[in-house]
Amino acid sequence: MDRHIALGFFDGVHRGHGALLSLTARAAGESGGKACALTFDAHPEALISGHRPPLLTGVMERSDLMRRLYGMEEIIILPFDETLMRMPWDVFLREVLEERFGASHIVAGHDFHFGYRGLGNADNLRAGAEKRGIRCDIVPPVRLDGITVSSTYIRGLVAQGDMERAARFLGHPHTLYGRVRSGQRIGSGMGFPTANLPLRAELVVPAKGVYVSRLHIEGEDAPRASMTNVGVRPTVALDSPVTAETYIFDFDGSIYDKAVRVELLTFLRPERVFSGLEALYGQIRKDAEAARAAHGAGAPRLP
Repeated sequence: MDRHIALGFFDGVHRGHGALLSLTARAAGESGGKACALTFDAHPEALISGHRPPLLTGVMERSDLMRRLYGMEEIIILPFDETLMRMPWDVFLREVLEERFGASHIVAGHDFHFGYRGLGNADNLRAGAEKRGIRCDIVPPVRLDGITVSSTYIRGLVAQGDMERAARFLGHPHTLYGRVRSGQRIGSGMGFPTANLPLRAELVVPAKGVYVSRLHIEGEDAPRASMTNVGVRPTVALDSPVTAETYIFDFDGSIYDKAVRVELLTFLRPERVFSGLEALYGQIRKDAEAARAAHGAGAPRLP
């Protein structure tokens, strides 16, 4: 089967990436081919310059978003290593895209660079593909509010806690993925049991504080209304790692060790130190009331 392949790192799978992926899916549907995305296991900058930017999504999260939101049938994950970094762009086109993966159609963004020293660009890709009889589409930048949609810009929004604007540029809410781990059960003792997700070191940390959220539990179709605290629990713990603790409204089941997705919708308040557990409990009750009201009023309309 012919492969229609979208090329990119796709961190966050934002609206700009969506333009590539949607075009790829449409073309595959029209031809009866397979809609594919080719990405890398690590950000190229980590090897090329030694700079490791904090990411919006890991490789499995990117794969989930591309399949779920844009109908990608196959996600090709290449290890970005010394061999790939030093491979000339035309060799990558011939040996990897054409011969290894059978690309009949390639889709890339206007700023896509690949191959040794990044010498492969959109113009080279288009010309090289056409010489080999491979259709190639180059997608122009997607702009919102006069700003080019980019992972770098969205990382800044997430770090600031501006989840509504992040969702506007992503095309979906910023989402935390993980498997629920057992915590210290302090929340349970106060009547607010939480699902605890440790945040991975390679990912951008959302602004520390409390959020209106939605939680998706593996095996369930509908999301559950919730609120999430992102932080280090300064009132009750010392030297605690950054964790996302999600309280699910009107739920008393156990989801320990289940895979979940937590969508952060609205920032309610920043993290702070309280005088003790009683003061913390009082604030959590206020947070819960505010989060319930946001859900009841139809929390921000998001894609």
